[in-house]
Amino acid sequence: MNPKGANPDPVAAVGARVREAARLVATAPSRQRDAALLAAADALEADAERIVVANALDITRAEEGGVSPTVIDRLRLDTGRVASMAGGLRQVAALPDPVGEVLGGWVRPNGLRIHQVRVPLGVVAIIYENRPNVTSDAAGLCLKSGNAAFLRGSSGAIDSNRAISSVLREAVASVGLPEDAVALLDDTSREAAVAFMQLRGIVDCLIPRGGPALIASILEHATVPYVIDGDGNCHVYVDASADLDMAERIVVNAKTQRPSVCNAAETLLVHEDVADSFLPRIADALAGVELLGDERTRARIPAAGLADEEAYATEFLDLRMAVAVVDDLDAAIDHIRRYTSGHSEAIVTADLAAAERFTREVDAAAVLVNASTRFVDGEEFGFGAEIGISTQKLHARGPMALRELTTAKYVVHGDGQVRG
Repeated sequence: MNPKGANPDPVAAVGARVREAARLVATAPSRQRDAALLAAADALEADAERIVVANALDITRAEEGGVSPTVIDRLRLDTGRVASMAGGLRQVAALPDPVGEVLGGWVRPNGLRIHQVRVPLGVVAIIYENRPNVTSDAAGLCLKSGNAAFLRGSSGAIDSNRAISSVLREAVASVGLPEDAVALLDDTSREAAVAFMQLRGIVDCLIPRGGPALIASILEHATVPYVIDGDGNCHVYVDASADLDMAERIVVNAKTQRPSVCNAAETLLVHEDVADSFLPRIADALAGVELLGDERTRARIPAAGLADEEAYATEFLDLRMAVAVVDDLDAAIDHIRRYTSGHSEAIVTADLAAAERFTREVDAAAVLVNASTRFVDGEEFGFGAEIGISTQKLHARGPMALRELTTAKYVVHGDGQVRG
């Protein structure tokens, strides 16, 4: 509590406004929320040049600070990327509205009529790193699902985020919704971040989008409910019965199609029976990828480096891959159980029994049979968009789309019943 006469906590003050806005967004009709998204899409395209100019300030600071090219690429916006953000909002607007969906209903012997109905979470807080497109993507998903979006980006993208959020707020207000339905906390200090994570009574769900340091901070400081968008130490296991042409395509795609994302494969496991034939060919197919293997792998791929415990536990997010030869399916499952981050795990096999065992015994948000881990994505799953991929088990697991930004309540109708 603040001493008498002291200025209120600025983070809590912004949060209070978002909380009030959330009440109005939750009861707004679907057509009004869709109109806000369409207006925001049009406004992003109309103001693309202003956004790109603001982004250039962030890029200049990043380059002067020696930030890696990969991070700068994530940070960079141009008119094409702004147009893609606008397209994403239009795509979300076209999706079915989850709010009000009846999940089930029944009548009790006493005549009570009970329905379970999908409702918004309320205030969804997102804390994220140098990806200014998240400002638009997260706001759109929150609005579509009847929530208010409380955003806290990184210092490295602050000018971009301010420009984008300003456009979004004006668009939301233009259709009669409160502009605080989208709010950016532009204090990027560590103290403000911790305060953001501790807004009990204001934030209904916190979703972090970032690396291990951000996740560690959430685990240490957050006092509000959160869903971890977790690491992706993903495996592909090539079984003894695998079609090796198929296995090669899957492994190459899972590792190289976009190596810097959480659903890229980081470890390849190969059954001993096919190691002699498969490992040399996959080493050729993965030219440009640094391979780290155990001794049995290095016997077949002499150029591979030596993999240690850390290598098998690491999410590289780069053109590096750990490799191990395993005796059988049991050994593959044991390896995955030991090192998995619970994101996505794949088996390549022609053996139905092996596939069924793998899907039953491997504990991950997504388990794939004869398909690349790169498919574990909200759009690829048909959800239209996602706000992250949860590696938790409560309340969401896997790609978090519109339904995962809602909860449920029971609506009970009676005719005067009282409990005896």
